[in-house]
Amino acid sequence: MTDLAATDDLFFNRTGMDRGRVQGLLDDALTGMDDGELFLEYRQSESLVLDDGQIKTASFDTAQGFGLRAIAGESTGYSHASDLSEAAIARAAETVKAVQRGHTGTMAADPQGTNRALYMDDNPLAQVEFQEKVAMLRAIDAYARAKDDRVRQVSASILGNWQAVQIVRSGGHRVADIRPLVRVNVSVVLEQDGRMETGSYGTGGRVTYEQFMDPANWQNVVDEAFRQAEVNLGSVPAPAGEVPVVLGPGWPGILLHEAIGHGLEGDFNRKKTSVFSGLMGERVASPGVTVVDDGTIKDRRGSLTIDDEGTPSENTVLIEDGILKGYMQDRTNARLMGVAPTGNGRRESYAHQPLPRMTNTVMLGGDKDPEEILKSVKKGIYAVSFGGGQVDITSGKFVFSCTEAYEIEDGKVGRALKGATLIGDGKDVLNHVTMVGNDMELDPGIGTCGKDGQGVPVGVGQPTLKIDQLTVGGTGG
Repeated sequence: MTDLAATDDLFFNRTGMDRGRVQGLLDDALTGMDDGELFLEYRQSESLVLDDGQIKTASFDTAQGFGLRAIAGESTGYSHASDLSEAAIARAAETVKAVQRGHTGTMAADPQGTNRALYMDDNPLAQVEFQEKVAMLRAIDAYARAKDDRVRQVSASILGNWQAVQIVRSGGHRVADIRPLVRVNVSVVLEQDGRMETGSYGTGGRVTYEQFMDPANWQNVVDEAFRQAEVNLGSVPAPAGEVPVVLGPGWPGILLHEAIGHGLEGDFNRKKTSVFSGLMGERVASPGVTVVDDGTIKDRRGSLTIDDEGTPSENTVLIEDGILKGYMQDRTNARLMGVAPTGNGRRESYAHQPLPRMTNTVMLGGDKDPEEILKSVKKGIYAVSFGGGQVDITSGKFVFSCTEAYEIEDGKVGRALKGATLIGDGKDVLNHVTMVGNDMELDPGIGTCGKDGQGVPVGVGQPTLKIDQLTVGGTGG
């Protein structure tokens, strides 16, 4: 069944709405507007959490609704409801008409179509029985505890989501997408000589649960969480100061996402509130630094066949060999800036308006061997994994906490460090990248990005990088 046929069944056949009458309401609401759409959504989600051998949470939720948007110039009218009915859409249509206020516009062209499918439309929540999921969580707990008598606590969770969307535009243009999303997380607490430390790891993507039911896959997640906890048991307080920092491949790209990626979103640059505003075509990073936002990678957490405005996702070059080449655009900011949308219009749900957001933001690989990069550092920090961070979009300044980091002494990786934070600003960091590794990796599929109160799934990636100077905050001497 095609996505349009499947979503027609959800939004029209099951609700009793007539597609022709709904189209008439939409066409009337958007008369004289510059852009707009009706966004229909149906979502199922579940979460199972095991803690200390017991299922602590088991939730299942079904949600549906619509968001109707009308855009006149720079003004937007938006109305949403959880009631999928013609009466509710009619009320919303009357509400959003108010934004016109005498404005007479020409409706923007419809998004281009696509025959590409980046993930299966199977519902992961329906493919594996509840008891099988519980059995897997219990097996994770038993496997982790059997590894070592230092294990004091094990937490494991499964999160699943199945979202069906249909985007209807005036004139009858319609596109649809069905999006699976799953994630498995494990946290392990070890105790040794009175000291307790935690290690956590997760993985996921736009796939079904079936691949995670294979013990070889979930055991790898447990093994990595255990390894991180064991590393932390031997860690020493991180020193503070300005030193060279080597970032590991994969998940450390979250620093790139936060410190640089948000500043390359269209709205901040249209409003000239980004540190990258007005710098198109100029050098903003060291030679060899190329950054893309790629929503087209198969099965990845941040990938989208179409975005939440109906635009097919694409591989957008943001920085090429250090030169600023583009921004991530939704339809509104692209129209106001006189450029093409890039498939980055995203929303958390029908209750939210779309914003320009990242998908999978990646720094591409270079030509340096990772060992060569490490050997080039006489004294510095090797940061392998990050936890939370804070970023100021206007200034680009950031603070990030390392969850796994090591000292580098004479080109060799030394003791694990605890309490290391990286402090700097994104634009400055880009210009201090002096070596780019040939080992680009994507993250394991765990990222969620927040913006204006909305959370959406994202991906990151990068190779090993050397930043020749960066401020490190620590707790050691």
